[in-house]
Amino acid sequence: MNFQIGMRIPPYIGKQGIEQVAHWAADIGLDVIDVPVYNEKTKTALHSLGLEVGSVDLKNTSSLLSEDETSRADAIESMKQQITEVSELGGKVMFMVLVPQDANQSREKSFSIWKETFPEVVSHAEEKGIYMALEGWPGPAPQYPAIGCTPETIRAMFNHIPSKHFGLNYDPSHLVRLGIDYLRVLAEFGDRVNYCHGKDTEILRDELYEFGTLPTTFGANYGFSDGSWRYTIPGHGDVEWGKVAVRLEKIGYKGPISIELEDQRFWGSLEAEQQGIIKAKNHLELYFK
Repeated sequence: MNFQIGMRIPPYIGKQGIEQVAHWAADIGLDVIDVPVYNEKTKTALHSLGLEVGSVDLKNTSSLLSEDETSRADAIESMKQQITEVSELGGKVMFMVLVPQDANQSREKSFSIWKETFPEVVSHAEEKGIYMALEGWPGPAPQYPAIGCTPETIRAMFNHIPSKHFGLNYDPSHLVRLGIDYLRVLAEFGDRVNYCHGKDTEILRDELYEFGTLPTTFGANYGFSDGSWRYTIPGHGDVEWGKVAVRLEKIGYKGPISIELEDQRFWGSLEAEQQGIIKAKNHLELYFK
């Protein structure tokens, strides 16, 4: 078992510019970098140091769920153009979330719009050889309006679009905070995993007693938290990464494990972010190298 390990670029590390990001990533032994935008400059910076591009962020996804037909049409064309550009540069995976512009829009309404708009985007991705990876972040509190973050909606989406060019960004941290069996998700949807994030969640037992599963009324006790949980680096939360590794290998996943740094202990400065990435990498290497 030998998976590549990568990272999404945290803010302070990213402020240094892509060349410095690439140099630092190569120096600590990362294999892959996820980028917000992929262009010739970024491609050259990565490839010159033996790094590969991981996922590329797909923009304008919120407009895709708009009730306004013009906004939806513009979003479709924008997304198709992004897919074409990434494909021409040799990219393979585009990362996305599906949160409506109006946070009060129901998930049922968003899904009904998505059913009409998204097949054209996936068809274009198939044509260009791009695989789309849907992030399971539920969206902002208190509405949690995103679609594609629970088995209920994931199953409905995959039934509507069976193409494997539309799949999951498997991130167990979101599943843990939502109380969803993160290993069972791999058992049911493993053939649709197009990318994987290395991020963890700690369930905060005292806070669970205090707030239940609701967002806090007066503010969370920790960063990257709504109340009874907090995001962490791998190894500091409740995810059993050894079991994740075995199941990813079993389903034939060939992509990287990309560290997404969202942990209050490793945040707020360049040094803190670098320490968090290195600690996360070291933990993931126990199971994926």
